[in-house]
Amino acid sequence: MKVGYARVSTHEQNLSLQIDELKKSGCTKIFTDKISGSKVERPGIQKALDFLREGDSLVVWRLDRLGRSLKHLIEVITLLEERKIGFSSLQESIDTTTSGGKLIFHIFGALAEFERNLIRERTKAGLAAARARGRKGGRPRVFDDKKIKLARNLYDSQKHPISEICETLEVSKSTLYNYLKD
Repeated sequence: MKVGYARVSTHEQNLSLQIDELKKSGCTKIFTDKISGSKVERPGIQKALDFLREGDSLVVWRLDRLGRSLKHLIEVITLLEERKIGFSSLQESIDTTTSGGKLIFHIFGALAEFERNLIRERTKAGLAAARARGRKGGRPRVFDDKKIKLARNLYDSQKHPISEICETLEVSKSTLYNYLKD
């Protein structure tokens, strides 16, 4: 069974084009979402994934209708493959039930992994270069040594409730406790 999935990002946009194309391709059941692709929770795709059974095929009009990113797209296709469910994208002419379609998708996966590794290497190199110039990462400290000493004295005296100390020093409880434990 071919199961279609169509998505538009806003309620003003129209699903008609995608639904028409999915019907033309032979989809007998179609699930839809009117929600941004960047959202993790998309009820339509979740219903489609729950509905699909071994031997079925999920069909989308374009790849970007399914995945939030290349990484997410590959995760979804891998999940489908593990469940022995096919996938096809009409605009890109990708069909994972064929060996050519599988090859294309594996190439996408390799490129995505390569991109992740490049980003990781550049981040490490940037952090090392910043450290070499004497810069440290993270948020700037809220307390100087004088304020830390005051916080410690107020806390150790046990005369003031934590909420009062936080109000006096203009910090949250978690910030206060982080400085006290150091």
